[in-house]
Order: sequence, then structure tokens, then C-alpha cells
Amino acid sequence: MMEKLQAMQGQMEQIKQRLETIIVSGEAENGKIKVQINGNRKITDIHIDETLMQEDAEELQELLMIAVNRAISQADNVNNSEMQGAALGMMPNS
Repeated sequence: MMEKLQAMQGQMEQIKQRLETIIVSGEAENGKIKVQINGNRKITDIHIDETLMQEDAEELQELLMIAVNRAISQADNVNNSEMQGAALGMMPNS
């Protein structure tokens, strides 16, 4: 039983490491704001087009939130998919 637990922990660590390398993005305002996030839901990059820098701060914040939320949603999808695959691999007779 302990061996199986250790194997599961090792597999989960491998998944977390793989998720670190998977990058997804969310965009707003036709790509003028782009947020990149890895599969572990950590933001790796934010790009804001210079033309938006003259915009109202409130509008810019709203667009940034949209892009971040879209990126998080993409990362959630990737994360859930990886975890489901791992769970299936841990099932007996798989």
C-alpha cells in the first residue's frame, strides 16, 4: 500500500512539472491584451498594447481582468485534463 502511495505521489509530481511547461493564453480587445499562464495557473507573461496605455485606467483594468480570467479558464481545462488522465492511470486494471 505504501509503495502505491509513493508511486501516486511521484506521478502527481511529474504532472505538476509537466503542467509548468504547458502555456495557455487569454486575450481581450482583439489581442491587444494577452495574458499567458501555465498549467499550474501561474501567470508567466502579460502584454498590453501601447495604444491601450492612453485608455482610461478603469477600462484597462476591466480588459486585463477579462484576459486573466480567460487564461485561468484555459489553464483549468489543461490542469483538469492532466489530472483526469493521471487518475485513470491509477485505477486498478488500467
